[in-house]
Amino acid sequence: MVIGASQRFRDRTEAGSLLGERLRRLGVPHDPVVLALPRGGVPVAAEVAVALGAPLDVLVVRKLGAPGHEELAIGAIAPGVRVLNEALIRELGLSPAELATIEARARAELERRERLYGRAQPPPQIEGRTAILVDDGLATGSTMLAALSSVRAARPAAVLVAVPVADLEICRMLGAEVEVVCLLTPHPLGAVGAYYEDFSQTGDAEVRALLGAARERAS
Repeated sequence: MVIGASQRFRDRTEAGSLLGERLRRLGVPHDPVVLALPRGGVPVAAEVAVALGAPLDVLVVRKLGAPGHEELAIGAIAPGVRVLNEALIRELGLSPAELATIEARARAELERRERLYGRAQPPPQIEGRTAILVDDGLATGSTMLAALSSVRAARPAAVLVAVPVADLEICRMLGAEVEVVCLLTPHPLGAVGAYYEDFSQTGDAEVRALLGAARERAS
């Protein structure tokens, strides 16, 4: 299936299969490890990991959503990392107290997910390998920037960002820092979900099942 500018993916599984095939055709990176941004990035990354014969793990990143518009990212957090869109925060007129409340809620959820997706075995080694960061789409890039900052602390040999769809300008911005592989690059993007026929929420149970299946394959 060839995705054109006006086409949509059937669901995250199909998007991941197509993304994995694109990466495989480009050439499997040296010693890859696939890191999914949960929750929506996990079904995509699971297919990428299968296509590349690579281990799968999660990198828990939490978006900081604007009040009343949770899908609009004013920043993101990851373990030991905080990325803020200062211009957007000023535009929305958010006070330091409001920002602190948003971040506290996000950090509580991030910690919950880290516990929930806890490893039954040591996570795959990242140092010296090619870390492939996968999400289901990029609208503002805030979560991916936080993920990049976090994963670099693990000293990978290289980092690659792979997503089914992202705003063209976000791809260009990230491309100045790392290699980016994206199947669709509309501009303006609008909502990521508009490029999927089925963009229903990925649940914690599905994430745990996909990670469990990946660990079984690895063992």
